[in-house]
Amino acid sequence: MAAAPTQPGTPDPSLIPPPPPGYPPYPGAEEPKKKRGLLIAAIALVVIMVLCVGGGVVAFLTLRNAETGEGAKEPAVAVDEFLTAVYKERDATKAASRVCAASRDDGKIAAKVAEVQKYASAYQNPRFRWTTPKVDNQTGERATVSTRVTMTTSDEKVSDQDLRFTVVQKTGWWVCEVA
Repeated sequence: MAAAPTQPGTPDPSLIPPPPPGYPPYPGAEEPKKKRGLLIAAIALVVIMVLCVGGGVVAFLTLRNAETGEGAKEPAVAVDEFLTAVYKERDATKAASRVCAASRDDGKIAAKVAEVQKYASAYQNPRFRWTTPKVDNQTGERATVSTRVTMTTSDEKVSDQDLRFTVVQKTGWWVCEVA
C-alpha cells in the first residue's frame, strides 16, 4: 500500500516523536475502609464492662450487711450466747458469729476475748457468770437487753460489770452493740 499523500506544508506523521508516557494517577485519598466490626466489638465490650461493674456494685450493696447463718430466737438468747462465747468458751470466732454484720469487727472481738483471757490468767481460778439477760425495751426489729457480769476468783475476789446490749432482728436476733 502506498502512503497517504500529505498536504504541502504538513510534516510527515512518521517523523513526529510519540508523546511522553503519562504520569501515573495521583495516589490521593483512598476511600477509607469501613471498620464496623471493630466499632461494634468496642461498643459491646463497653456495655459488658458497665453491666459487670454495675452488677458487682449491686451485689456488694445487697450483701454487705447480710447475716450469714441463723440468729437467736429471742434477744435475751442472743446476748446469752454471745456472753458464753466470750467469757466461758473464750472463742472469738463463735462470739463473732453472734454479732450483726454491720458491727462485726473480728479484730475488736478477738481483742475483747484476749482481754478476758488476760483477766483469767491474772487471777486464781476466775469464774464468770451473769444474771439472766433481761429485755428492757423491744420495738419491732430492735431490742435493748441488760445483764450484770460477775467475775469471782477462788480467793473470794468479786468484780461486777453492768452491760447493756443493743440487739437487732434480721435472720434471727444478733448483738450489735455493747455498752
